Amino acid sequence: MIAGAVIRVLILSYFFYRSLIAAVPLAVVGYLYYRQKEKELASKDVKILESQFGEAIRGVDAALKAGYSIENAFVQSGKDMERQFGKDSFIHEELEVIRRGLVINITLEDMLTDLAARSGSEAIEDFAKVFVIAKRYGGNMSEVISAAVETIALRIETTEEISTAISGKKMEQNIMKLMPFGILAYVGISSPGFFDPLYGNLTGIVLMTALLVVYLTAYFMGDKILSRLEEAG
Repeated sequence: MIAGAVIRVLILSYFFYRSLIAAVPLAVVGYLYYRQKEKELASKDVKILESQFGEAIRGVDAALKAGYSIENAFVQSGKDMERQFGKDSFIHEELEVIRRGLVINITLEDMLTDLAARSGSEAIEDFAKVFVIAKRYGGNMSEVISAAVETIALRIETTEEISTAISGKKMEQNIMKLMPFGILAYVGISSPGFFDPLYGNLTGIVLMTALLVVYLTAYFMGDKILSRLEEAG
Protein backbone atom coordinates (compact mmCIF):
# COMPACT_ATOMS: atom_id res chain seq x y z
CA MET A 1 0.00 0.00 0.00
CA ILE A 2 2.85 2.40 0.78
CA ALA A 3 4.44 1.71 -2.60
CA GLY A 4 1.10 2.32 -4.30
CA ALA A 5 0.71 5.64 -2.49
CA VAL A 6 4.23 6.76 -3.46
CA ILE A 7 3.72 5.80 -7.11
CA ARG A 8 0.46 7.76 -7.28
CA VAL A 9 2.04 10.84 -5.72
CA LEU A 10 4.91 10.72 -8.24
CA ILE A 11 2.50 10.30 -11.17
CA LEU A 12 0.43 13.29 -10.04
CA SER A 13 3.61 15.36 -9.54
CA TYR A 14 4.80 14.59 -13.05
CA PHE A 15 1.58 14.95 -15.03
CA PHE A 16 0.23 18.01 -13.23
CA TYR A 17 3.42 19.92 -12.39
CA ARG A 18 6.41 18.25 -14.06
CA SER A 19 8.18 18.69 -10.72
CA LEU A 20 9.32 16.37 -7.97
CA ILE A 21 9.01 19.24 -5.50
CA ALA A 22 5.24 18.99 -5.93
CA ALA A 23 5.43 15.53 -4.38
CA VAL A 24 5.93 17.15 -0.97
CA PRO A 25 2.47 18.79 -0.68
CA LEU A 26 0.93 15.93 -2.69
CA ALA A 27 2.07 13.54 0.05
CA VAL A 28 -1.31 14.38 1.62
CA VAL A 29 -2.95 12.60 -1.32
CA GLY A 30 -0.73 9.59 -0.75
CA TYR A 31 -1.76 9.53 2.91
CA LEU A 32 -5.47 9.69 2.00
CA TYR A 33 -4.98 6.86 -0.50
CA TYR A 34 -3.19 4.78 2.14
CA ARG A 35 -5.99 5.31 4.68
CA GLN A 36 -8.60 4.44 2.09
CA LYS A 37 -6.86 1.17 1.22
CA GLU A 38 -6.56 0.35 4.92
CA LYS A 39 -10.34 0.70 5.27
CA GLU A 40 -10.94 -1.42 2.16
CA LEU A 41 -8.69 -4.19 3.46
CA ALA A 42 -10.36 -4.06 6.88
CA SER A 43 -13.78 -4.31 5.24
CA LYS A 44 -12.58 -7.26 3.17
CA ASP A 45 -11.30 -9.01 6.31
CA VAL A 46 -14.68 -8.50 8.00
CA LYS A 47 -16.44 -10.14 5.06
CA ILE A 48 -14.03 -13.09 5.15
CA LEU A 49 -14.59 -13.48 8.91
CA GLU A 50 -18.38 -13.30 8.44
CA SER A 51 -18.27 -16.03 5.81
CA GLN A 52 -16.06 -18.25 7.96
CA PHE A 53 -18.17 -17.53 11.02
CA GLY A 54 -21.21 -18.76 9.11
CA GLU A 55 -19.43 -22.06 8.47
CA ALA A 56 -18.36 -22.24 12.11
CA ILE A 57 -21.95 -21.78 13.34
CA ARG A 58 -23.04 -24.46 10.90
CA GLY A 59 -20.50 -26.74 12.59
CA VAL A 60 -21.80 -25.75 16.04
CA ASP A 61 -25.31 -26.59 14.90
CA ALA A 62 -24.22 -30.05 13.73
CA ALA A 63 -22.34 -30.68 16.99
CA LEU A 64 -25.38 -29.68 19.07
CA LYS A 65 -27.56 -32.10 17.15
CA ALA A 66 -24.94 -34.80 17.79
CA GLY A 67 -25.36 -34.29 21.53
CA TYR A 68 -22.53 -31.90 22.43
CA SER A 69 -23.03 -29.16 25.01
CA ILE A 70 -23.00 -25.65 23.56
CA GLU A 71 -19.49 -24.97 24.89
CA ASN A 72 -18.06 -28.22 23.53
CA ALA A 73 -19.87 -27.60 20.25
CA PHE A 74 -17.83 -24.42 19.77
CA VAL A 75 -14.63 -26.26 20.67
CA GLN A 76 -15.44 -28.99 18.16
CA SER A 77 -16.27 -26.41 15.52
CA GLY A 78 -12.85 -24.85 16.10
CA LYS A 79 -11.21 -28.16 15.18
CA ASP A 80 -13.35 -28.40 12.06
CA MET A 81 -12.47 -24.85 11.03
CA GLU A 82 -8.77 -25.60 11.40
CA ARG A 83 -9.14 -28.47 8.93
CA GLN A 84 -11.32 -26.44 6.58
CA PHE A 85 -9.62 -23.03 6.56
CA GLY A 86 -6.25 -23.62 8.16
CA LYS A 87 -4.66 -22.84 11.49
CA ASP A 88 -3.97 -19.19 10.57
CA SER A 89 -7.51 -18.42 9.37
CA PHE A 90 -9.48 -15.67 11.09
CA ILE A 91 -12.17 -18.02 12.37
CA HIS A 92 -9.80 -20.64 13.77
CA GLU A 93 -7.88 -17.97 15.67
CA GLU A 94 -11.11 -16.56 17.11
CA LEU A 95 -12.47 -19.97 18.10
CA GLU A 96 -9.12 -20.78 19.68
CA VAL A 97 -9.48 -17.63 21.79
CA ILE A 98 -12.92 -18.88 22.82
CA ARG A 99 -11.55 -22.34 23.67
CA ARG A 100 -8.81 -20.87 25.85
CA GLY A 101 -11.32 -18.59 27.54
CA LEU A 102 -13.55 -21.53 28.38
CA VAL A 103 -10.57 -23.35 29.94
CA ILE A 104 -10.12 -20.51 32.43
CA ASN A 105 -13.88 -20.34 33.12
CA ILE A 106 -14.77 -17.25 31.07
CA THR A 107 -18.36 -17.71 29.95
CA LEU A 108 -19.18 -18.39 26.32
CA GLU A 109 -21.52 -15.39 26.36
CA ASP A 110 -18.68 -13.06 27.36
CA MET A 111 -16.36 -14.56 24.74
CA LEU A 112 -18.89 -14.13 21.94
CA THR A 113 -19.69 -10.59 23.06
CA ASP A 114 -15.98 -9.77 22.96
CA LEU A 115 -15.65 -11.33 19.49
CA ALA A 116 -18.62 -9.30 18.24
CA ALA A 117 -17.12 -6.07 19.58
CA ARG A 118 -13.73 -6.71 17.96
CA SER A 119 -14.97 -8.10 14.65
CA GLY A 120 -16.79 -5.04 13.33
CA SER A 121 -19.39 -7.40 11.85
CA GLU A 122 -23.08 -6.66 12.30
CA ALA A 123 -23.95 -10.30 11.62
CA ILE A 124 -21.68 -11.55 14.41
CA GLU A 125 -22.87 -8.80 16.74
CA ASP A 126 -26.52 -9.71 16.13
CA PHE A 127 -25.76 -13.37 16.72
CA ALA A 128 -23.95 -12.61 19.99
CA LYS A 129 -26.88 -10.55 21.29
CA VAL A 130 -29.43 -13.25 20.48
CA PHE A 131 -27.15 -15.93 21.93
CA VAL A 132 -26.67 -14.05 25.21
CA ILE A 133 -30.42 -13.55 25.63
CA ALA A 134 -31.18 -17.20 24.82
CA LYS A 135 -28.48 -18.46 27.19
CA ARG A 136 -29.54 -16.14 29.98
CA TYR A 137 -33.24 -16.97 29.79
CA GLY A 138 -32.98 -20.64 28.91
CA GLY A 139 -33.85 -20.57 25.22
CA ASN A 140 -33.51 -23.56 22.92
CA MET A 141 -29.90 -23.19 21.80
CA SER A 142 -30.28 -25.60 18.90
CA GLU A 143 -33.10 -23.51 17.45
CA VAL A 144 -31.14 -20.29 18.02
CA ILE A 145 -28.07 -21.68 16.23
CA SER A 146 -30.13 -23.09 13.35
CA ALA A 147 -31.85 -19.72 12.85
CA ALA A 148 -28.46 -17.98 12.96
CA VAL A 149 -27.09 -20.30 10.28
CA GLU A 150 -29.95 -19.39 7.93
CA THR A 151 -29.71 -15.66 8.69
CA ILE A 152 -25.94 -15.43 8.22
CA ALA A 153 -26.07 -17.56 5.06
CA LEU A 154 -28.70 -15.23 3.58
CA ARG A 155 -26.69 -12.15 4.54
CA ILE A 156 -23.51 -13.55 2.98
CA GLU A 157 -25.36 -14.51 -0.20
CA THR A 158 -26.84 -11.01 -0.49
CA THR A 159 -23.44 -9.39 0.12
CA GLU A 160 -21.79 -11.55 -2.53
CA GLU A 161 -24.50 -10.67 -5.05
CA ILE A 162 -24.01 -6.95 -4.39
CA SER A 163 -20.21 -7.30 -4.64
CA THR A 164 -20.59 -9.09 -7.98
CA ALA A 165 -22.89 -6.36 -9.28
CA ILE A 166 -20.53 -3.61 -8.12
CA SER A 167 -17.34 -5.28 -9.47
CA GLY A 168 -18.24 -4.21 -13.02
CA LYS A 169 -18.70 -0.61 -11.85
CA LYS A 170 -15.33 -0.76 -10.11
CA MET A 171 -13.67 -1.82 -13.36
CA GLU A 172 -15.33 1.05 -15.21
CA GLN A 173 -14.27 3.46 -12.49
CA ASN A 174 -10.64 2.29 -12.63
CA ILE A 175 -10.61 2.88 -16.39
CA MET A 176 -12.00 6.39 -15.86
CA LYS A 177 -9.29 7.08 -13.28
CA LEU A 178 -6.56 6.20 -15.77
CA MET A 179 -8.11 7.87 -18.81
CA PRO A 180 -6.90 11.46 -18.12
CA PHE A 181 -3.32 10.26 -17.81
CA GLY A 182 -3.64 8.19 -20.98
CA ILE A 183 -4.85 11.27 -22.85
CA LEU A 184 -2.06 13.43 -21.45
CA ALA A 185 0.54 10.81 -22.30
CA TYR A 186 -0.80 10.37 -25.85
CA VAL A 187 -0.88 14.10 -26.60
CA GLY A 188 2.52 14.57 -25.01
CA ILE A 189 4.05 11.87 -27.21
CA SER A 190 2.24 12.78 -30.43
CA SER A 191 2.69 16.55 -30.00
CA PRO A 192 5.86 17.23 -28.00
CA GLY A 193 5.81 20.58 -26.24
CA PHE A 194 2.02 20.98 -26.53
CA PHE A 195 1.57 21.22 -22.75
CA ASP A 196 4.76 23.20 -22.03
CA PRO A 197 2.88 26.51 -21.44
CA LEU A 198 1.08 24.86 -18.51
CA TYR A 199 4.27 24.22 -16.55
CA GLY A 200 6.77 26.46 -14.81
CA ASN A 201 4.54 29.54 -14.56
CA LEU A 202 1.93 30.83 -12.10
CA THR A 203 -1.01 30.67 -14.51
CA GLY A 204 -0.25 27.07 -15.41
CA ILE A 205 0.21 26.06 -11.78
CA VAL A 206 -3.14 27.59 -10.81
CA LEU A 207 -4.95 25.95 -13.73
CA MET A 208 -3.39 22.52 -13.17
CA THR A 209 -4.09 22.74 -9.43
CA ALA A 210 -7.75 23.44 -10.16
CA LEU A 211 -7.87 20.44 -12.52
CA LEU A 212 -6.12 18.30 -9.91
CA VAL A 213 -8.71 19.23 -7.28
CA VAL A 214 -11.52 18.29 -9.67
CA TYR A 215 -9.83 14.98 -10.49
CA LEU A 216 -9.15 14.05 -6.88
CA THR A 217 -12.68 15.01 -5.82
CA ALA A 218 -14.14 12.71 -8.48
CA TYR A 219 -11.60 9.99 -7.57
CA PHE A 220 -12.38 9.84 -3.87
CA MET A 221 -16.11 10.49 -4.20
CA GLY A 222 -16.43 7.61 -6.68
CA ASP A 223 -14.62 5.27 -4.31
CA LYS A 224 -16.72 6.43 -1.37
CA ILE A 225 -20.00 5.87 -3.24
CA LEU A 226 -19.05 2.32 -4.24
CA SER A 227 -17.80 1.60 -0.73
CA ARG A 228 -21.11 2.71 0.79
CA LEU A 229 -23.04 0.59 -1.68
CA GLU A 230 -21.05 -2.45 -0.58
CA GLU A 231 -21.49 -1.63 3.10
CA ALA A 232 -25.22 -1.27 2.58
CA GLY A 233 -25.28 -4.91 1.46
